[in-house]
Amino acid sequence: MLTQQTLEKLYTMKLNGMADAFRQQQEDTDIASLSFEERFGLLVDQQWIWKENRALARRLASAKFKLSAAVEDIDFRHARGLDRKLLRSLTSESRWVRQHQNIFLLGPTGIGKSYLACALAHKACRDGFTALYTRAPQLFRDLAVARADGSLPRRLLRLARIDVLIVDDWVMAPLSDVERRDFLEICDDRYQRRSTILTSQLPVAKWHAQIGDPTLADSILDRLVHNAHRIELQGESMRKKRARKEAASEELNS
Repeated sequence: MLTQQTLEKLYTMKLNGMADAFRQQQEDTDIASLSFEERFGLLVDQQWIWKENRALARRLASAKFKLSAAVEDIDFRHARGLDRKLLRSLTSESRWVRQHQNIFLLGPTGIGKSYLACALAHKACRDGFTALYTRAPQLFRDLAVARADGSLPRRLLRLARIDVLIVDDWVMAPLSDVERRDFLEICDDRYQRRSTILTSQLPVAKWHAQIGDPTLADSILDRLVHNAHRIELQGESMRKKRARKEAASEELNS
């Protein structure tokens, strides 16, 4: 009876991890060999793990990743110029996020830029940082809606607070005046405070022309380029290669 009351109190206080661990201890016949301090330490450890897992789940849900990606699953076999040493350095404790650096993922369509972006940001979430994935067209549509309904300041403030912002398909089309001014404000708010991942099919040398206004383009690029890691990918589309393999496998099995 006392055990049930204790469990109910733990769940009421939202100490679910500790409650689950306490229930398990009651069912473990070997637990009596441990001291009170050891048993209590196990309860605290389980509560800590439960809390950390809940926080990670919230961060991953809020990130809205396009792909379920992990750095452990990155394919280095495909010949695309991916530097394993650089990736290992970036993913070690997400040091690039701690140092407020940016990452540019450049290369042709289908080469895996979005996957790498999501994998790097996913690792950052596991290391305690927040993230958000968006495509550039969707970002500017959301900002336009926010401007229309009067919520633009709140929207920009939220973007400024996110540790890792992924902008996929960057400068695929020339920016309008409103878009480049909005993006400059985003870059200004995040400069040396947060990290940004940009994926693009265009090399950095062509971004200036796509942004448009020379003065605003200089200001945007000045805040992005100088503390950024460039990962330039080359080779055949991984989607096309995967499709050929699947077709060959189906033909073989038919």
